[in-house]
Amino acid sequence: MSDWRHVRATLNRPLRVALLPCAGRGERSGADRPKQYVDVAGRSVVHWTLTAFVQLMDGGELDGVAVVLSVGDEGFEQAVPLALRERVTTVWEGGATRAYTVLAGLNTLRRQGLEAEDWVLVHDAARCLIEPSPIRRLIHACEADPIGGLLAQPVPDTVKKADAQGRVQSTVPRDHLWAAQTPQMFRLGLLSDRLTAALQAGVPITDEASAIEWGGDAPRLVAGSSDNFKVTYEEDFLRAARLLAARGSQQDT
Repeated sequence: MSDWRHVRATLNRPLRVALLPCAGRGERSGADRPKQYVDVAGRSVVHWTLTAFVQLMDGGELDGVAVVLSVGDEGFEQAVPLALRERVTTVWEGGATRAYTVLAGLNTLRRQGLEAEDWVLVHDAARCLIEPSPIRRLIHACEADPIGGLLAQPVPDTVKKADAQGRVQSTVPRDHLWAAQTPQMFRLGLLSDRLTAALQAGVPITDEASAIEWGGDAPRLVAGSSDNFKVTYEEDFLRAARLLAARGSQQDT
């Protein structure tokens, strides 16, 4: 899909499009390729991730999925089967950081016909255990919200702040602390404007919500799942493989 105008013509609401930044190198994973292309339980990480979003397209809850790749990327074609690749929009404009990659994707979506009031759900390609149900929760919680929001989990552990020597400096009260996840759902115009301004100001942006917060708004927190973790280190791949294999076993019974 390369033009969203004909999709809008059939709907009486803002569009909802998932945007997956997929341009990272994943150097901390220890793998011989970007982590989104590593095989986990019989599929690549990004293949698992895309499957959940395409299911929502089939149910009419999402209107499309776009994947932002690095310029010259050659791994996506090998990592994702043709039938699935044909369901998504690919953008070869990945930037030096996640924020620049997301902004490049937003700009492309706007050129292709998305408007400022359309919703974009930004999701880490490496969160391959995402399931349709929490994405639905996010959509239902945010579609009437003036700002938007993100999936997140209340922090269950005692949190320590370290000093420069690696010793405990203090214990941080965990009341009201949440660990941010993705997807993060915001209006295209708002998110694009905030990311652009924050990057121009040199503000460190680690997720989309931080750009919205920097502009003075408070995104809505929507309960996610502890399984929706980002595959980063070697032990994460092992954990993801166990969980995905268990899901497959449950579906077979």
